[in-house]
Amino acid sequence: MAFSQAKVLKAKGHSVSVVTAVQEKADEGELEHEGLKVFRIYSKYHIRWQGYLSLYNLRTVSKIKKIITEIKPDIVHAHNIHYHLSYNALKLAKKSGAKVFLTAHDAMSFHYGKVDKVEEISPWTQFRKYKLRYNPFRNLIIKHYLKYVDKIFAVSHALEKALNTNGITNTLVVHNGIDVGEWQSDESRVSRKTVLFGGRISEAKGSGQALLAIDLVIEKIPEAELVVMGREELPGAKSLGWLSGDGLKEAFRSCDIVLVPSLYLDPLPTVVLEAMASKKPVVGTCFGGTPEMIVDGKTGYIVDPYDTRLLAERITGLLSDETKAKQFGEAGFERVQTEFSLEKQVDKLLHQYNC
Repeated sequence: MAFSQAKVLKAKGHSVSVVTAVQEKADEGELEHEGLKVFRIYSKYHIRWQGYLSLYNLRTVSKIKKIITEIKPDIVHAHNIHYHLSYNALKLAKKSGAKVFLTAHDAMSFHYGKVDKVEEISPWTQFRKYKLRYNPFRNLIIKHYLKYVDKIFAVSHALEKALNTNGITNTLVVHNGIDVGEWQSDESRVSRKTVLFGGRISEAKGSGQALLAIDLVIEKIPEAELVVMGREELPGAKSLGWLSGDGLKEAFRSCDIVLVPSLYLDPLPTVVLEAMASKKPVVGTCFGGTPEMIVDGKTGYIVDPYDTRLLAERITGLLSDETKAKQFGEAGFERVQTEFSLEKQVDKLLHQYNC
C-alpha cells in the first residue's frame, strides 16, 4: 500500500524516496525502482526481541538519520515501522524539521499481535500471552514517540476506535485505496462455482470457518470448490500458492465469490478491495473494517463467521443466482471507484500534508 501511494505521489510531481528494511545483508543498499529512489537497510533479529528493538533499533537508526539528513524531506510518512525501522525514526524525522505522519495498518502500536475486540488491552493480558516477549515499558515508550507525529492515519474506523480506546489519539481515518484501472473482470469467463479465499492459513483469518462453510455448500452444490491463495496449503481446498501481479488478477477473474471470514479485528483486508475492483461479490466478516467496504445485501454480505451455516447459505445463494452475483459485483465495482480509489485516498493524504 505504501508503494502504491508513493507511485501516485510521484506521478503528481512530488519527489518521493522510500526507506525500507531487508533481512538479507546482500540486499542492503540504494536502487531505483519504478522511478522511486529506494534505500534498503539491513536488519534481522529474533521475534522475541521485537518488544524492544521495535522501539529503538541500533542497527537502523543511525542509517535512517543519515538518509534524512541527505534527503531533507518536507514530509515523512511512516508505515509498519514497528518491525525494523523502529518508532525512534519518528523522533528523528520530526527533529529534522519535517512534518511527520504515521499510517496504522494494525494494532501493533498498543499490542503485540491481533486483537479480537475493540477494548482496552491490559498489561496482564499481554504478559500472559506473550511472556518473555512482553516489555512492560513498550506501550509507554511508543506513546512517547507518537508525540512527534503530526497525525496518525487509521485505515478503518474500527481500527481508529481500537487505537482511541487504548489511549492513542490524534487520529484520522484514511482508508486504503486501490488503482481500479488495474483490476478488470473478464466478462467472458465461464463460471466454475469457485469460492476464493486469500490470506494466511490461520485461525484468525478464518480458514477453519471457510472449510466448515464450504462443506455445507457442497451438500447443495457438489461442484463448488474452495480455492486458496497463500503460502500454505489448506487441506480440503485447492491451493494456488502465493500470487502477485497478473497471476493474482487472474485468480480474481476466475472466481465467482470472494470469501473473507476473519475472526479478529481485521483492519481493512485488501482482498476485499481487490474483489470489488474485479467485480466480484464478497461474503465478508462482521469484524474489523470489512463492513466499511461491503454494503450488506448490495455489494455482498456481512456475516458473523462463527455462524458457519449462515456463511454457507450466503455463499450458496450467490453461487446459485448468477444474476444476483453479477449485480453485487457491479455494485461493488461502482463503490470501490467512488469511495476507495487510490487517487482519492492519496488526495486526502496530500490535504493533510498541506494543513
